Amino acid sequence: MSRSAQQSSQTPLSVLDQSPIPEGSTAADALANSTRLARATEQFGYHRYWVAEHHNSGGLAGSSPEILIGHIAANTTTIRVGSAGVMLSHYSPLKVAENFRVLEALHPGRIDLGLGRAPGSDPITARALAQNGDPIGVEYYPSMVEEVQQFLNDDVPADSPVFNVRARPETAGVPEMWLLASSQDSVALAAHLGLPIGWAHFINPTGAELLHAYRAQYQASLEFPKPWVAVATAVICAETTEEAEHLASSIHAWRARGVGGKIPPPGSAAEPRSPLSVSTVQQQPKPLIVGNPAEVTKQLEELVDEFAADELVVVTITHGHDARVRSYELLAEAWNGRND
Repeated sequence: MSRSAQQSSQTPLSVLDQSPIPEGSTAADALANSTRLARATEQFGYHRYWVAEHHNSGGLAGSSPEILIGHIAANTTTIRVGSAGVMLSHYSPLKVAENFRVLEALHPGRIDLGLGRAPGSDPITARALAQNGDPIGVEYYPSMVEEVQQFLNDDVPADSPVFNVRARPETAGVPEMWLLASSQDSVALAAHLGLPIGWAHFINPTGAELLHAYRAQYQASLEFPKPWVAVATAVICAETTEEAEHLASSIHAWRARGVGGKIPPPGSAAEPRSPLSVSTVQQQPKPLIVGNPAEVTKQLEELVDEFAADELVVVTITHGHDARVRSYELLAEAWNGRND
């Protein structure tokens, strides 16, 4: 067995669902599809099911991960369910901790709280989400993350002005807290606070050296004595390479249009970006692993080796929901059957 195969042989697969809205369907359809996909991937053996937060998006329906997590957890039985993530700059750390304590009370031992620094929106929408019309600066993010961690763990320091405040309800356990990252700052913060990290490879395909530094600099916490890296990557898997590439054509067109609208069908032509999408969407090409099960598995093994990933989180967007479910099914079969 190759080195990459050895390293990845026990690497679990998880799901990141952005609740895409295909052309010809509605946001309600997309949210119903998220629930159906969660049930299916639970049966396929996926470890976690994370949902994203996006605002003012015509193509992604998940604007409230807390609500969607509760619904998906109520419609599944074993898979962990969480956020990837809650965009903390919009919210009070106490309220975030309380939201996820409620979820933990309802679904004990199954809830993940992934926190993100990005706004999940354009600057105008971020301003609309801010209580006083003035978004919180990124310089406050580290202290806000610490506050969430303290509220979740009933560990507010004695010198804090909110020392007597406790996040409720009381629960036997607490949600598993993660930091999401696509840049150096969040990686360093996760290492400092002793938190597992979800690296957004589908946004930034570089960063392997940052994650190696995270492991070297990791400060063990009571909840997480060892570092843990989950790499989130975009995948489209089909029975044949040709079919996978055909399915991927809609995503290439959607990205070229600025990812602001609904997911076009395969074979759609790319259209010029709108002025809004040009100003709010990063311009560098985003990675996408496309192929038949053997091809996709090989590339994922290489990714695990490069990033020393402990877990893979797969985000798959296709125009047709059945093709998306089938992509996750084929991948799970190939990934879990490599050593048979």
